[in-house]
Amino acid sequence: MAGAGSGAGVDSGSDVVRLLDRFEDVTGFLDGLVRWAVDRTPGAEACGLTVEEAGRGVTVTYSGDLAARGDERQYELDDGPCLQALRTGEVVAVADMAEESRWGLYPERALEAGVHSSLSFPLSLGERGRGALNLYASRPHAFTDADGEAGRDWAGQASGAMLVAWQMAERAKAVGDLTQGMETRQVIGQAVGLLMAQRRCTADEAFDLLKGASQRNNEKLREVAARMVAGHESDVLAAR
Repeated sequence: MAGAGSGAGVDSGSDVVRLLDRFEDVTGFLDGLVRWAVDRTPGAEACGLTVEEAGRGVTVTYSGDLAARGDERQYELDDGPCLQALRTGEVVAVADMAEESRWGLYPERALEAGVHSSLSFPLSLGERGRGALNLYASRPHAFTDADGEAGRDWAGQASGAMLVAWQMAERAKAVGDLTQGMETRQVIGQAVGLLMAQRRCTADEAFDLLKGASQRNNEKLREVAARMVAGHESDVLAAR
């Protein structure tokens, strides 16, 4: 079996949902997913993952340049098998691109890009919209009916796994934002305290001074506060 990244750390016999346990972030999971799809389908040489943004397809990740070229030709025309799969929710197979009459100019463009057959599976991503996994081959009749039937099953699993991965990422981001917010409030509070001691002013007056410095220097409030606190700590160390 050909394909860039084929078999790279992913057991082709494993369930797609188990990929969630093998990668620390969404990017790693999605990269693993397209490699897994290539490994899972004997005729596949490359795989692209398309999601819909503002009504148009966008490749999130891919395994193999053939997939990048095949996807891009469809986006240029806003038409093709992967976009049809995404928009209709149906599996779309192309046995021989040279004999294909669907999608206007796409078959000709696909052949120029080296794509001779393809197999596209729709992904249901809940409120996030729609997507498709697109398998490509440089020879005609690369995919069997069995590939299509098997793909229907694991594409459904892939949809569920992607939703879980994104939810996990959102929770991680929320925790990260909360932690950063706490750190920001802490350093600003320290800076206000320093100004109160230095200028013998109230907390509101110290905060206004800090905000004024932020505006004059075109810096974020946190950056001004952090620099002030760091400068004070350096002065304390130098005085010892």
